[in-house]
Amino acid sequence: MLSQSNRKLLRQLSQKKYRDSLGLFIVEGEKMVSEAIASGLEVLFQVSSEDDGGEEVLRTFTQLSTPPPVLAVVRKREEVALTVPPLRGTFLALDSIRDPGNLGTIIRIADWFGIDGIYASADTVDQYNPKVVQSTMGSLFRVPILKTDLAGLCRSVASANGCVLGTFLDGRDLYRSGLGSESEAARLVVIGNESRGISPEVGKYVTGRILIPSYPPMREEGAESLNAAVATAVVLSEIRRRDSLPTGV
Repeated sequence: MLSQSNRKLLRQLSQKKYRDSLGLFIVEGEKMVSEAIASGLEVLFQVSSEDDGGEEVLRTFTQLSTPPPVLAVVRKREEVALTVPPLRGTFLALDSIRDPGNLGTIIRIADWFGIDGIYASADTVDQYNPKVVQSTMGSLFRVPILKTDLAGLCRSVASANGCVLGTFLDGRDLYRSGLGSESEAARLVVIGNESRGISPEVGKYVTGRILIPSYPPMREEGAESLNAAVATAVVLSEIRRRDSLPTGV
């Protein structure tokens, strides 16, 4: 039977202030718990549907539409292996991403495309939000994320001759733009807020303004924009395609 103190802890961890102060978060589902353990994170305790009273606990504390067979309380990593500014590699810079599902999907996309890490503005949704954790499908445990002053970060990368890419409606066609190189200085891909896009404070340090073109070009009707996570996937896919080409192509 789960102790009252552990029940209290599960209630607290639904709130960001307790996740921050205690350095803990909740992981749900067999795959996710296995991923957390495999990544070397410390698991304080698990609750299984096979435990005495476990099903009731899972129903009470789950953030999912259907209670999972297991959940765990996990300690956050103590250190994030990201420098400010980065010296080399390809990174995402998230400018006020507010939707948990978007952030979780972006983290998963970053993992798929082998991105070196994610920098995020202070007002980006908490990566340990239960909905974010679940939608990453384990990628949260592999992709380092650091909250930082995003405008300052972009300024530093640009000043060091790095490449700061961002999507704008008046940008240059993604497929005809220079996208930087991994062999040179750091490359940041800025993803803007779901409704407002990239903020002016961050935008002034973008060195490569790009546009994801719709098809056919210049049509009068159609979607106004892409979802932030979808835009991330499109841009990173083209970057990795370009990175795989022989030098000079």
